[in-house]
Amino acid sequence: MTHCVTLDKEKCKGCTTCIRQCPTEAIRVRRGKATIISERCIDCGRCVLACPHHAKRAVCDPLTLMEQFRYTVALPAPSLYGQFRNLDDIGVVLGGLLEMGFDGVYEVARAAEEMSAHALVKFGIARKGVGYDGAEPVPAVRPLISTACPACVRLICMRFPRLIPHLAPEIAPVELAALAARAEAAKKTGLPPDKIGVFFITPCPAKMTAAHFPLGLSEPVLDGAFSMAELYVKLLPAMKKAAMKDNVFPSVGLAGVGWAVSSGESAVLRNMKTIAIDEIPNVIAVLEDIEDGKLPEVGFVELNACTQGCVGGCLTVENPYVSKMRIQELMKNLPDTLLSRLRYDDPGTPPTRDLPLAYEPADVLDGDMSAAMEKRFRMDALLGRLPGLDCASCGAPSCRALAEDVVRGYAQEADCVFLTRDSMGEGGYLPPPFRHSQK
Repeated sequence: MTHCVTLDKEKCKGCTTCIRQCPTEAIRVRRGKATIISERCIDCGRCVLACPHHAKRAVCDPLTLMEQFRYTVALPAPSLYGQFRNLDDIGVVLGGLLEMGFDGVYEVARAAEEMSAHALVKFGIARKGVGYDGAEPVPAVRPLISTACPACVRLICMRFPRLIPHLAPEIAPVELAALAARAEAAKKTGLPPDKIGVFFITPCPAKMTAAHFPLGLSEPVLDGAFSMAELYVKLLPAMKKAAMKDNVFPSVGLAGVGWAVSSGESAVLRNMKTIAIDEIPNVIAVLEDIEDGKLPEVGFVELNACTQGCVGGCLTVENPYVSKMRIQELMKNLPDTLLSRLRYDDPGTPPTRDLPLAYEPADVLDGDMSAAMEKRFRMDALLGRLPGLDCASCGAPSCRALAEDVVRGYAQEADCVFLTRDSMGEGGYLPPPFRHSQK
């Protein structure tokens, strides 16, 4: 897997800010520079937001990738609409994308609304032609966990393998939108599918990585993903031109656009006990409670790695709280097409994953069981000698992480400044890195 989050070593100053922010302990500082452990990274982007030197960055596909296809389709994320001030017509954004050079536009919010309609029928909350009934649905697995955020899905596969059966089997809305957009474009143009480029406008690095390495799919359904922040600069003048022309009429209602913010996905499940969590530390805390059986009454769990949902992704340009306010204001003027879809259309069943999600352990000490046990004993013995302060002065996020690095051969006991001080006696010389960290 090639990750979207990368490190610019020229800008890295060797501080420990990113280490403290990483939820999976995927970052170390060695020889004055940070390094990212690929198999631990979930592309949540917290290090990108936290790094004071801008050494962490998210690398997305270049816009020139569009030139490889005869027909291109843009898939704008619902969070894109919250980046613009005083936006009251989504059609202006869609028209701006066409002005930029895309041949077609398919809203991801449209696919999200289709999945919301399917969820209402699936859980028995809505009856065709009636709307919401009074029964409280009982999912097959309780609680059912959303798979819309790939960073949270990878977190579960890495740290909470017992919760993998709780993940919803359906593919993510962006993947459903990609399949529908390609089929619609092929029917319209008569071109073969491989000549049609489908590109997602992503608010976060996790979805950028998932575009090329999808979770639970045998092959990608997207041809690439563009950074929302990069595209924003070029989209603004294009939207001004589009505003002077006939607007493209959006085909989505408030339920689909609501997926841009936390609780937007679960809002339609009115008769089910649901919770919506944003930010990785909060997500981890709730997943631990679920794993311990502390939330038996919850039917559905919506997880978002970013603050306030997708509007808080590190590839957006607006403050997430301001963006959420704009999304909510925009939704007031949108029709409730969800109920009409249930009355007159069959929402159908979204495609499910064709590969099972599996446990991805990142803390295996050795492939050989006896060697792994020997390393575990050494690790526990070293952990008993370490101070347990988790100060990160050694370049590891915690004393336990340092002990693991030592037995793996990636670090030395002398990296701990406290062990070094004790070995030299009281009042011994302290290494420069420790003195610097106390300033």
